[in-house]
Amino acid sequence: MTPTEHADRPNHLSAEHHVIDGVRVMTLRGEIDHDVQEVLREALLGEGGTMPARIVADLSGVTFMDSSGVNVFIAAHLQTTEAEGWLRIAGARHAVLRVLQATGVDTFIPCHPSVEQALTD
Repeated sequence: MTPTEHADRPNHLSAEHHVIDGVRVMTLRGEIDHDVQEVLREALLGEGGTMPARIVADLSGVTFMDSSGVNVFIAAHLQTTEAEGWLRIAGARHAVLRVLQATGVDTFIPCHPSVEQALTD
């Protein structure tokens, strides 16, 4: 696993990733807002700025997300789609899931209750 943290506010957002059957699983913890949107973007982009084709974003540890996070997920979705891959969201808490639903993101980025379900969909 590779950890990524925002240096000024280490508890604000942390991201770890590992690969399962060629799928990058990003485990995010903390809050996603304007202050950490670049940290999120870098975490999703991966090493050297190359976007993996298939990503599961585990949001079970995310307690808050605003439109900045939504925008990053939309951009990541577009990039993975261009690479003939996909982005899926797993484990979003109720408050975060409501943001995804209110913005309509859940209509084009599948949201699953668990990482396991997102990997097998």
